[in-house]
Amino acid sequence: MGISLLTICYLIASVTFILGLKMLSNPASARKGNLIAAAGMTIAIIGTIFLYEDNAEKLHNHAWIFGGIFIGGVVGTLAAKKVKMTAMPEMVSLFNGMGGACAALISISEFHNLGINTTPGWEMPDGGQTKLLIIFLGLIIGSVSFAGSIIAWGKLNGRIKDFAFTGQQIFNIILLLVAVSIAAYLIFNISDTNYYLFYVVLAVAISYGILFVFPIGGADMPVVISLLNSFTGVAAACGGFLYDNKAMLTGGILVGSAGTLLTILMCKAMNRSLANVLIGSFGGSAKTTSGTTKEQGAYKEISLSDAAMVMTYAHKVMIVPGYGLAVAQAQHACHELEKLLTEKGVEVKYAIHPVAGRMPGHMNVLLAEADVSYDNLLEMEQANEEFPTTDVVLVLGANDVVNPAAKTDPSSPIYGMPILDVELAKTCIVNKRSMKPGYAGIENDLFFQPKTSMLFGDAKKVLQDLIGEIKNL
Repeated sequence: MGISLLTICYLIASVTFILGLKMLSNPASARKGNLIAAAGMTIAIIGTIFLYEDNAEKLHNHAWIFGGIFIGGVVGTLAAKKVKMTAMPEMVSLFNGMGGACAALISISEFHNLGINTTPGWEMPDGGQTKLLIIFLGLIIGSVSFAGSIIAWGKLNGRIKDFAFTGQQIFNIILLLVAVSIAAYLIFNISDTNYYLFYVVLAVAISYGILFVFPIGGADMPVVISLLNSFTGVAAACGGFLYDNKAMLTGGILVGSAGTLLTILMCKAMNRSLANVLIGSFGGSAKTTSGTTKEQGAYKEISLSDAAMVMTYAHKVMIVPGYGLAVAQAQHACHELEKLLTEKGVEVKYAIHPVAGRMPGHMNVLLAEADVSYDNLLEMEQANEEFPTTDVVLVLGANDVVNPAAKTDPSSPIYGMPILDVELAKTCIVNKRSMKPGYAGIENDLFFQPKTSMLFGDAKKVLQDLIGEIKNL
């Protein structure tokens, strides 16, 4: 009865994972979907603790289990409450790395349970090769995800710099082949005399994960995070196979497939192949100089009072949020500006680029935190249709995603990347701290166009001053 009841618990959890993922596709239902999936995971965990049996023996180390859950829950809750929106990408990367580490630890634990290193004259049991295959898959993929995610975390928060050396890609491929080759050899020839090679595979996989992410530039981190997330999902699915755990298997497959699809969408949003992202090091320390020597002419500035006047008497205003908005924690001031303009009869919408910020959906989450209506958030395709009829575009901390060079300059490193066509609006006001280039390391042609005016300063301070000016009109 206990086993059948546990199966029902896993079935309920699997269904909630699928429903939760479906609801995450819509900003209006995302929070509810997250709660539903979390409830399903809770059912699966409680069911495993109290209903799981192995040879008629139930789990008995409840103190360790609940102690770990309590400590992890407290740490996770405090971290989630204290994290700033600008630090959210590295937190996601760190959490993802922990998932990869857990998958690798499961493989290590199950390898020990085979008894190879404790049983003299050990022989392969029936189905042992299949189990070893799954163990090695979980070990390699989980280790790569863990190591790569930690490097991505360090690069996002500035603790780790881009690093590359001549022939690194070839060296990385050799490392991966070494890990896979040793694993394949052990699957068919493992014994109590060569089992230690298992740990060689672990070390090589961790090294590969580190060197895999090291040369990739900051502008490509959204793609890397999505890719590593899919790795973690696949590694977790391997754990589901090992334990014949339907909930773990379903969750791993969903995470793996969702991460893969998101990776593909991110690459499409930048008009680049995944291979180009992983090899090209776009946005890395070796910045291209293409476009930096081009004669741009002079840019012009606009005063706060003039900007307030132009926006107040506009019919339609489009706001383009970027990482600068997140850095300044200006989302609440931005929403206040939106409400003030709306009260004055101005139609206000937000244009969201798929790779704006430092991770997929970064700007959506940022604006949702300020209670911006989901109906006012336009995806890139929708926004581009509305720019020609827009009176004023206010760009807040965005750079490369609004650079017309992506369409006009074949020598530009971002050429071919779909962008927000803000230059089609009647007037464009760009808020930045300075004229410093974005992650691509090139100047933005938009800043020097006749329609564009620069409004320098911290986004939060500028928006608050704009609000004050508009109220005084």
